[in-house]
Amino acid sequence: MHSDAAAVNFQLNSHLSTLANIHKIYHTLNRLNLTEDAGQDDHQTGTDDIVGPEGMEKFCEDIGVEPENVVMLVLAWKLDAQNMGYFTLQEWLKGMTSLQCDTTEKLRNSLDYLRSLLNEPTNFKLIYRYAFDFAREKDQRSLDINTAKCMLGLLLGKTWSLFPVFHQFLEQSKYKVINKDQWCNVLEFSRTINLDLSNYDEDGAWPVLLDEFVEWYKGKQMT
Repeated sequence: MHSDAAAVNFQLNSHLSTLANIHKIYHTLNRLNLTEDAGQDDHQTGTDDIVGPEGMEKFCEDIGVEPENVVMLVLAWKLDAQNMGYFTLQEWLKGMTSLQCDTTEKLRNSLDYLRSLLNEPTNFKLIYRYAFDFAREKDQRSLDINTAKCMLGLLLGKTWSLFPVFHQFLEQSKYKVINKDQWCNVLEFSRTINLDLSNYDEDGAWPVLLDEFVEWYKGKQMT
């Protein structure tokens, strides 16, 4: 089993030509000096080592997916990317090594595998928790409500039947941010609470956000 640094060095030593082909899809990576030192811990990452929104858009075009497609979130999770809309060279090399993709075509052929990870409950939970830290501003502990609604829609919109009314609740609520405890409990709620809310325990350890949602939804059904 290679260490992270060894895995990066393996890519750099063995696949420089194919990596160069991948990097052509980025406006900001084709100027990089790919040397063995690039994989070392003391390598100083410059601005050229980061793919920003423009490069990400071009990347998405080349692999045939929309930037807002959930598979891009799964890919970011696999790369352990730290900032939404950006990939660093280190994240890219480490992730592509893990996925065993050294060409754009191989990555394109891996998209179905990446999507399939969402169908496994343990992986989905890991991706869901990752999404919170990935999407939040790094100087904030909470996720702003608009970003939270978008990410929840991406992750739960097609699988949780109550999501449309939960989204409506958030739209009219006083909440400006969602913290990580609330975020994680929304997933648990979506997995364990019946659509008619019949098994919801108001005296349970649910956050107030969900108590208020249940109260709001029951009131809405009575009107």
